[in-house]
Amino acid sequence: MGAAIDTGDNKKSVDVYLNIVPFIDLLSCLTAFLLVTAVWTSLAQISIKPKGVARQAPEDVIQEEEKVRASILVQESKIWVGLSRVGEFREIGKEGEDYNWPELREVLVDHKEKSGYFEDREDIEIAAEDDIDYQTIISVMDTAIAAGFRDVGLADPASLSARPQL
Repeated sequence: MGAAIDTGDNKKSVDVYLNIVPFIDLLSCLTAFLLVTAVWTSLAQISIKPKGVARQAPEDVIQEEEKVRASILVQESKIWVGLSRVGEFREIGKEGEDYNWPELREVLVDHKEKSGYFEDREDIEIAAEDDIDYQTIISVMDTAIAAGFRDVGLADPASLSARPQL
């Protein structure tokens, strides 16, 4: 804040004093918020890799065709869990307004531990239709990670390896 101090003459003083303490306080607060936000954004990011045959090299496509892939398709009324080349699909419905998350985890753990295809692999592809909200997709990803599928990929519903005939 500036002020002019009377010098005793009829002239005003030209000395101006600024109180910079509030500016330093504001700068300190903003710096703290910047550091907290920078740390939070590095911790709260979702690491996804695009999946699908269209993004792979031709020689990888031939090698990957031999593997069985796990796919999850999230729809408004149900979730489909399927295995490519096997043609096995499990339908998981809703319980009231929310999906049956324990059943989804049970199905994924069953595929991971008992199917024999994913004992040494951790990859799964997830797709959602257009009307599915963000929180549902994140919940499906968290459930897949909790079931042991650490390599989660987000794909377009049309490019899933295992897609049920609807």
